Amino acid sequence: MEPVSWSVAAPAITAAFAASAVEFVEAFTIVLAVSTLRGWRPAVAGTAAALAILVLLVAALGPLLEVAPLHLMQFMIGVLLLLFGMGWLRKAILRAAGIIALHNEDVIFAEERALLAAEVQSRKASQDWIAGIAAFKAVLLEGIEVVFIVIAVGAGRHLIGPASLGAVAALGLVLIAGVLIHKPLSRVPENTLKFSVGVMLSSFGAFWTGEGLGINWPGGDLMLIAIVAIFLLTGVAAASALRKPSAVSP
Repeated sequence: MEPVSWSVAAPAITAAFAASAVEFVEAFTIVLAVSTLRGWRPAVAGTAAALAILVLLVAALGPLLEVAPLHLMQFMIGVLLLLFGMGWLRKAILRAAGIIALHNEDVIFAEERALLAAEVQSRKASQDWIAGIAAFKAVLLEGIEVVFIVIAVGAGRHLIGPASLGAVAALGLVLIAGVLIHKPLSRVPENTLKFSVGVMLSSFGAFWTGEGLGINWPGGDLMLIAIVAIFLLTGVAAASALRKPSAVSP
Protein backbone atom coordinates (compact mmCIF):
# COMPACT_ATOMS: atom_id res chain seq x y z
CA MET A 1 0.00 0.00 0.00
CA GLU A 2 1.46 3.35 -1.00
CA PRO A 3 1.87 5.96 1.75
CA VAL A 4 -0.98 8.42 2.08
CA SER A 5 0.02 12.04 1.56
CA TRP A 6 -1.30 14.74 3.86
CA SER A 7 -2.51 16.72 0.83
CA VAL A 8 -5.17 14.01 0.28
CA ALA A 9 -5.68 12.86 3.89
CA ALA A 10 -6.49 16.36 5.15
CA PRO A 11 -9.27 17.04 2.61
CA ALA A 12 -10.67 13.56 3.31
CA ILE A 13 -10.85 14.23 7.04
CA THR A 14 -12.33 17.69 6.46
CA ALA A 15 -14.94 16.46 3.97
CA ALA A 16 -16.00 13.54 6.19
CA PHE A 17 -16.15 15.80 9.25
CA ALA A 18 -18.25 18.52 7.62
CA ALA A 19 -20.63 16.13 5.84
CA SER A 20 -21.06 13.95 8.93
CA ALA A 21 -21.67 17.00 11.12
CA VAL A 22 -24.59 18.02 8.89
CA GLU A 23 -26.13 14.54 9.08
CA PHE A 24 -25.58 14.25 12.84
CA VAL A 25 -27.17 17.65 13.49
CA GLU A 26 -30.27 16.60 11.55
CA ALA A 27 -30.48 13.27 13.41
CA PHE A 28 -29.93 14.98 16.77
CA THR A 29 -32.78 17.40 16.10
CA ILE A 30 -35.25 14.51 15.71
CA VAL A 31 -33.85 12.55 18.66
CA LEU A 32 -34.15 15.70 20.80
CA ALA A 33 -37.76 16.13 19.68
CA VAL A 34 -38.44 12.53 20.78
CA SER A 35 -36.78 13.07 24.15
CA THR A 36 -38.68 16.26 24.94
CA LEU A 37 -41.98 14.58 24.16
CA ARG A 38 -41.51 11.11 25.69
CA GLY A 39 -38.25 11.32 27.66
CA TRP A 40 -34.73 10.05 26.96
CA ARG A 41 -35.50 6.33 27.37
CA PRO A 42 -37.20 5.73 23.97
CA ALA A 43 -34.82 8.20 22.30
CA VAL A 44 -31.75 6.35 23.57
CA ALA A 45 -33.27 2.93 22.81
CA GLY A 46 -34.07 3.88 19.20
CA THR A 47 -30.66 5.48 18.74
CA ALA A 48 -28.83 2.44 20.14
CA ALA A 49 -30.74 0.06 17.88
CA ALA A 50 -29.91 2.14 14.81
CA LEU A 51 -26.23 2.35 15.77
CA ALA A 52 -26.10 -1.44 16.17
CA ILE A 53 -27.40 -1.92 12.62
CA LEU A 54 -24.92 0.64 11.30
CA VAL A 55 -22.03 -1.24 12.96
CA LEU A 56 -23.18 -4.47 11.29
CA LEU A 57 -23.42 -2.65 7.95
CA VAL A 58 -19.87 -1.34 8.25
CA ALA A 59 -18.61 -4.80 9.27
CA ALA A 60 -20.28 -6.32 6.19
CA LEU A 61 -18.96 -3.71 3.76
CA GLY A 62 -15.38 -3.76 5.08
CA PRO A 63 -14.29 -7.09 3.49
CA LEU A 64 -15.85 -6.11 0.15
CA LEU A 65 -13.68 -3.01 -0.01
CA GLU A 66 -10.56 -5.13 0.47
CA VAL A 67 -11.18 -7.43 -2.50
CA ALA A 68 -12.67 -4.94 -5.00
CA PRO A 69 -10.28 -3.82 -7.81
CA LEU A 70 -8.96 -0.37 -6.93
CA HIS A 71 -9.54 1.34 -10.30
CA LEU A 72 -13.07 -0.07 -10.62
CA MET A 73 -13.88 1.01 -7.08
CA GLN A 74 -12.42 4.48 -7.69
CA PHE A 75 -14.52 4.90 -10.82
CA MET A 76 -17.82 3.65 -9.34
CA ILE A 77 -17.44 5.56 -6.08
CA GLY A 78 -16.19 8.63 -7.94
CA VAL A 79 -19.26 8.79 -10.14
CA LEU A 80 -21.65 8.25 -7.21
CA LEU A 81 -19.79 10.77 -5.08
CA LEU A 82 -19.80 13.32 -7.90
CA LEU A 83 -23.57 12.96 -8.33
CA PHE A 84 -24.14 13.08 -4.58
CA GLY A 85 -21.88 16.10 -4.08
CA MET A 86 -23.33 18.01 -7.03
CA GLY A 87 -26.80 17.50 -5.55
CA TRP A 88 -25.65 19.05 -2.26
CA LEU A 89 -23.84 21.86 -4.05
CA ARG A 90 -26.83 22.67 -6.25
CA LYS A 91 -29.13 23.05 -3.24
CA ALA A 92 -26.51 25.04 -1.34
CA ILE A 93 -26.11 27.43 -4.29
CA LEU A 94 -29.88 27.91 -4.51
CA ARG A 95 -30.05 28.60 -0.75
CA ALA A 96 -27.15 31.04 -0.92
CA ALA A 97 -28.89 32.80 -3.81
CA GLY A 98 -32.13 33.05 -1.84
CA ILE A 99 -34.09 30.94 -4.33
CA ILE A 100 -34.99 28.26 -1.77
CA ALA A 101 -35.36 28.69 1.98
CA LEU A 102 -32.42 28.26 4.31
CA HIS A 103 -32.32 25.11 6.44
CA ASN A 104 -33.63 25.92 9.94
CA GLU A 105 -33.23 23.35 12.73
CA ASP A 106 -35.66 25.23 15.03
CA VAL A 107 -38.42 24.90 12.43
CA ILE A 108 -37.58 21.24 11.80
CA PHE A 109 -37.60 20.55 15.54
CA ALA A 110 -41.05 22.10 15.95
CA GLU A 111 -42.42 20.24 12.93
CA GLU A 112 -41.01 16.87 14.03
CA ARG A 113 -42.30 17.34 17.57
CA ALA A 114 -45.78 18.24 16.30
CA LEU A 115 -45.88 15.24 13.94
CA LEU A 116 -44.71 12.88 16.65
CA ALA A 117 -47.21 14.28 19.14
CA ALA A 118 -50.05 13.77 16.67
CA GLU A 119 -49.00 10.19 15.99
CA VAL A 120 -48.63 9.42 19.68
CA GLN A 121 -52.11 10.81 20.41
CA SER A 122 -53.66 8.64 17.73
CA ARG A 123 -52.04 5.47 19.15
CA LYS A 124 -51.90 5.94 22.91
CA ALA A 125 -51.24 2.26 23.63
CA SER A 126 -47.70 2.41 22.26
CA GLN A 127 -46.45 5.94 22.85
CA ASP A 128 -42.86 5.04 23.82
CA TRP A 129 -42.66 2.52 20.97
CA ILE A 130 -43.64 5.17 18.39
CA ALA A 131 -41.15 7.63 19.86
CA GLY A 132 -38.38 5.03 19.79
CA ILE A 133 -39.12 4.15 16.16
CA ALA A 134 -38.92 7.84 15.22
CA ALA A 135 -35.46 8.12 16.81
CA PHE A 136 -34.43 4.81 15.23
CA LYS A 137 -35.40 5.90 11.71
CA ALA A 138 -33.72 9.29 12.04
CA VAL A 139 -30.40 7.89 13.26
CA LEU A 140 -30.43 4.97 10.82
CA LEU A 141 -31.17 7.08 7.73
CA GLU A 142 -28.68 9.82 8.58
CA GLY A 143 -26.16 7.21 9.72
CA ILE A 144 -26.35 5.35 6.41
CA GLU A 145 -25.52 8.61 4.66
CA VAL A 146 -22.52 9.05 6.96
CA VAL A 147 -21.34 5.50 6.20
CA PHE A 148 -21.69 6.16 2.47
CA ILE A 149 -19.80 9.45 2.75
CA VAL A 150 -16.94 7.89 4.73
CA ILE A 151 -16.63 4.99 2.27
CA ALA A 152 -16.92 7.26 -0.76
CA VAL A 153 -14.36 9.74 0.52
CA GLY A 154 -11.97 7.14 1.88
CA ALA A 155 -12.15 4.05 -0.31
CA GLY A 156 -10.60 5.61 -3.37
CA ARG A 157 -7.12 5.88 -1.85
CA HIS A 158 -7.13 3.79 1.35
CA LEU A 159 -8.38 6.74 3.41
CA ILE A 160 -11.13 4.94 5.33
CA GLY A 161 -9.21 5.51 8.57
CA PRO A 162 -8.77 9.28 8.20
CA ALA A 163 -12.33 9.69 6.88
CA SER A 164 -13.68 7.69 9.82
CA LEU A 165 -11.76 9.91 12.23
CA GLY A 166 -13.43 12.94 10.68
CA ALA A 167 -16.88 11.37 11.09
CA VAL A 168 -16.22 10.30 14.69
CA ALA A 169 -14.95 13.79 15.54
CA ALA A 170 -18.14 15.29 14.09
CA LEU A 171 -20.28 12.89 16.12
CA GLY A 172 -18.44 13.77 19.31
CA LEU A 173 -18.72 17.50 18.70
CA VAL A 174 -22.47 17.33 17.94
CA LEU A 175 -23.15 15.13 20.98
CA ILE A 176 -21.17 17.36 23.34
CA ALA A 177 -22.80 20.53 21.97
CA GLY A 178 -26.25 18.94 22.08
CA VAL A 179 -25.91 17.70 25.66
CA LEU A 180 -24.58 21.05 26.88
CA ILE A 181 -27.10 23.20 25.01
CA HIS A 182 -30.02 20.72 25.14
CA LYS A 183 -31.82 22.44 22.30
CA PRO A 184 -31.81 22.32 18.49
CA LEU A 185 -28.38 23.24 17.14
CA SER A 186 -29.76 26.08 15.06
CA ARG A 187 -26.61 28.16 15.46
CA VAL A 188 -24.53 25.61 13.59
CA PRO A 189 -23.85 27.20 10.17
CA GLU A 190 -25.45 24.19 8.47
CA ASN A 191 -26.12 25.86 5.14
CA THR A 192 -22.53 27.06 4.87
CA LEU A 193 -21.39 23.56 5.84
CA LYS A 194 -23.56 22.06 3.10
CA PHE A 195 -22.02 24.41 0.54
CA SER A 196 -18.53 23.38 1.67
CA VAL A 197 -19.49 19.69 1.71
CA GLY A 198 -20.93 19.93 -1.78
CA VAL A 199 -17.64 21.39 -3.01
CA MET A 200 -15.54 18.76 -1.22
CA LEU A 201 -17.61 15.74 -2.26
CA SER A 202 -17.85 16.93 -5.87
CA SER A 203 -14.08 17.44 -5.92
CA PHE A 204 -13.37 13.97 -4.54
CA GLY A 205 -15.84 12.54 -7.03
CA ALA A 206 -14.09 14.17 -9.97
CA PHE A 207 -10.68 13.14 -8.63
CA TRP A 208 -11.60 9.48 -8.02
CA THR A 209 -13.45 9.22 -11.35
CA GLY A 210 -10.38 10.48 -13.17
CA GLU A 211 -8.11 8.03 -11.37
CA GLY A 212 -10.56 5.21 -12.07
CA LEU A 213 -10.32 6.06 -15.77
CA GLY A 214 -6.55 5.94 -15.56
CA ILE A 215 -5.90 9.68 -15.72
CA ASN A 216 -2.53 10.74 -14.33
CA TRP A 217 -3.38 14.06 -12.70
CA PRO A 218 -0.76 16.81 -13.13
CA GLY A 219 0.92 17.28 -9.77
CA GLY A 220 -0.52 14.02 -8.45
CA ASP A 221 -2.47 14.39 -5.22
CA LEU A 222 -2.00 18.16 -5.21
CA MET A 223 -4.42 18.33 -8.14
CA LEU A 224 -7.22 17.66 -5.66
CA ILE A 225 -6.63 21.10 -4.13
CA ALA A 226 -6.94 22.69 -7.56
CA ILE A 227 -10.18 20.79 -8.24
CA VAL A 228 -11.58 21.98 -4.90
CA ALA A 229 -10.72 25.57 -5.84
CA ILE A 230 -12.47 25.17 -9.22
CA PHE A 231 -15.69 23.84 -7.68
CA LEU A 232 -15.58 26.49 -4.93
CA LEU A 233 -15.12 29.41 -7.30
CA THR A 234 -17.75 28.03 -9.66
CA GLY A 235 -20.23 27.60 -6.80
CA VAL A 236 -19.63 31.09 -5.43
CA ALA A 237 -19.93 32.60 -8.90
CA ALA A 238 -23.17 30.71 -9.59
CA ALA A 239 -24.69 31.78 -6.27
CA SER A 240 -23.70 35.39 -6.93
CA ALA A 241 -25.17 35.31 -10.43
CA LEU A 242 -28.44 33.81 -9.22
CA ARG A 243 -28.75 35.86 -6.03
CA LYS A 244 -31.89 37.92 -5.67
CA PRO A 245 -31.35 41.56 -4.72
CA SER A 246 -32.87 41.02 -1.25
CA ALA A 247 -31.21 37.66 -0.55
CA VAL A 248 -28.82 37.39 2.35
CA SER A 249 -25.85 35.01 2.12
CA PRO A 250 -25.82 32.21 4.79
